[in-house]
Amino acid sequence: MDLSWTTEQTELREQILDFARKELTSDIVALDREGVFDRNSWDKCGDFGILGLPVPEKNGGLGKDSLTTAYALESLGYACRDNGLLFSMNAHMWTCSMPIAAFGTQAQKERFLPGLCSGKLIGGNAMSETGSGSDAYKLRTMARREGDRYIINGSKTWITNGPVADLVVVFANTDADRSPRGISAFIVETRSPGFSVTRHIEKMGLRTSPMAELYLNDCEVPEENRLGKEGAGTALFTHSMTWERGLILATAVGSMQRQLEDCVRYAGDRKQFGSRIRDFQLVAQRLVDMKLRLEAARALLYKVAWMKSRGKSAIMEAAMAKLCISENWIQSCQDAIQIHGANGYTTEYGLERELRDAIGSRIYSGTSEIQRLIVSSLM
Repeated sequence: MDLSWTTEQTELREQILDFARKELTSDIVALDREGVFDRNSWDKCGDFGILGLPVPEKNGGLGKDSLTTAYALESLGYACRDNGLLFSMNAHMWTCSMPIAAFGTQAQKERFLPGLCSGKLIGGNAMSETGSGSDAYKLRTMARREGDRYIINGSKTWITNGPVADLVVVFANTDADRSPRGISAFIVETRSPGFSVTRHIEKMGLRTSPMAELYLNDCEVPEENRLGKEGAGTALFTHSMTWERGLILATAVGSMQRQLEDCVRYAGDRKQFGSRIRDFQLVAQRLVDMKLRLEAARALLYKVAWMKSRGKSAIMEAAMAKLCISENWIQSCQDAIQIHGANGYTTEYGLERELRDAIGSRIYSGTSEIQRLIVSSLM
């Protein structure tokens, strides 16, 4: 695996760092406290091209391979402290844009991808239901065909971007007797009659990423909005989840790098008993552990991205990356708070928010327990 970065990749990284430092400067403390989605920063990221990083240029994206995309997103996570915004962008790319890019018809790509890449359209994905979280294919949402359209009935929950989305990839049973092979996917535009947001969901962390329950009541979707073949929903979902699990935490790796640097700096400046606290063995040990976790997380991220960029199957590697990065991120956040002592517990330093944001990574895109099951089944 060759990880010698090209001049083009290095320049893109520097451009993103410069962009985020200058443009993504909203008051994250206020946004987090009020649970506000930063649409202005979203639009800036769309104008820059971040939302279209992995999408082919002919469809309005930047056409970057997965390794370059991971490198770019890691840089964004380093320079931008709004983890909720970053989470919304990742969900938008991996579970809406990429399925359309991979499975969409030419007409669907031309209609939806340019807007998704520019940020003018916000995308989401609706798989989860109240009774089907980890048991993803236990769906009660039904889609029956009537002539040249489908009528969808059901509800979805924990839908990232649900309150602000313009289109959502919805999974529903078209043949319940054959489930999961009877599941199909549909591009549902949120202005469609019968589509509604029924409840905004408040969260412990990632509060700047809007989440909601969705309700489809005789929601009519034209046949041309079916994504992929009828009954191909499980293949489409597996494809998008491999992308999501493998790369959704690239921004977290950047956050871990920034956090470690902040801790090293703080431990070098802070003195107790006449010495810098970094000279105390127990503090130094925490810093070393943070460094080890960061390097392990980055190595797994780059491995799955490298494999995807070469067209290799990376189902197990994506699960390993998701598991390792999420667990390591949470533990490093806890160490960072401990190193900062009372300061780390305050809102001012931002570490308590980072921990709240990180905890969700153990749950979304498949829990840590599910990732372990995936890896064990493929060993």
